[in-house]
Order: sequence, then structure tokens, then C-alpha cells
Amino acid sequence: MSVEDALDRLRDLAGVRRRSHGTAAEVTADTLRELIMEGGLRPGDRVVEESLLEPLEISRNTLREAFRLLAHEKLIEHKVNRGVFVRALTADDVSDLFTVRVLIELTALRRSREPDWTAMAQAVDEGRARAAAEDWLGVGTANMRFHKAIVASVGSARLDELMSQLTAELRLGFHEMGDPRAFHEKYLTRNAAIADSVREGDIEGAVAQLREYLDDAKAEMLAAFG
Repeated sequence: MSVEDALDRLRDLAGVRRRSHGTAAEVTADTLRELIMEGGLRPGDRVVEESLLEPLEISRNTLREAFRLLAHEKLIEHKVNRGVFVRALTADDVSDLFTVRVLIELTALRRSREPDWTAMAQAVDEGRARAAAEDWLGVGTANMRFHKAIVASVGSARLDELMSQLTAELRLGFHEMGDPRAFHEKYLTRNAAIADSVREGDIEGAVAQLREYLDDAKAEMLAAFG
């Protein structure tokens, strides 16, 4: 995603986020987090205040408070005398992320009274459409929306917020994987299989598939970081 495309997308996201609840700083943090999750900001990118004030239509103080929120989520970091940068993950970060994902996503499938397989199926369809257009960055975004749909079926705003943070951090790890097609393409079929199992009422089957899926993805990412 080019700088111009990222700024255009930032304006679009800001327009949507301004209609949501929360303080100005929280809405700004939500907007920037979504841009990170979509791949618009990459590890090591310098986040320049002046470039964000106009598209977000906020004050400098609001932006700095949003930066503090995102730094707490380990998405950005302040470097003395250099500025604010998107954070690069370590192998330990990846391992911890997948530990949390296994706990949340497998529990979400089991605890949801009626998992929303339609939202999962929509994410699968989006991934296939992106793949057909050879938009592999978009395939990664669709993949994360699939996993967010799993957790969203529980109906917990707190879990949804946590999953938004996790998927944004996960995207930072995706950037270290080299060819995005080689990493993301094979998981399209696995997403579809999980959605189909949920649709058919085979929740334990979906849980087993998801557990193996997450174990494989963790191993693949750790190998890349190693």
C-alpha cells in the first residue's frame, strides 16, 4: 500500500470511526489500529504527526494520546530524539500472540450458543475475491476478519476489542513472512472448511481444525522469525 493509498484509506476509516462511541483519542487509536491491521502501516515505518492531523481532523494533543494508547498495545514505539515508529515483532511476541489466540478462539467456538458462520463465510468469500484479484495483502486482511468473526459470535465487546488489538499486532508479524501469497493462500481453504463445519453444527470438528490451523501458522511464523 503506497503512502497516498494509506492516507486515503485513513480518511475513509476516520469518517466511519467518527460515528462510533469513545473519546477522540480512542476513536483515533481505533482508526490507526485498523490501518495497521489492513497493512497500511508496516513495521519500522515512521509515523509523522503532521501527516495525520489533516486526514484525521484532530488536534496534536488528541493524536499524542492515541499514540500512548497504541504504544500500550505494543503497536507503536517512541524512539528518543527520533519520533514514533510502527513496532517490529519478535519471535517471543509471535509465540505469545498465538498462545492468546488459541485460548480465545477455541473457547469462542465452544462457548458461543450459535456461532455466526455467515460472517465467517463472508470473510472466506472476501478472501477468495482478493485472491482472484491477486491482492494478497487483502487476502491477509480477509483472513483476520474471519478470525474476528469467530470471536464476535460470543457477543462480548471486550473480546472484540482484544481481538482487534491482536489482529493488528499479528499483521505486523505477517510483514516478516516474505511472499504473502505463499503464506496466506493455503489458509483460504482451511477457513472455508472451518466455516462449513460450523454451518453443519459440527463445533468440535471446527475446534479441532482451528487448533491444528493455529499450531501450523504459529510454527510457520516462528520459522520465518528464526
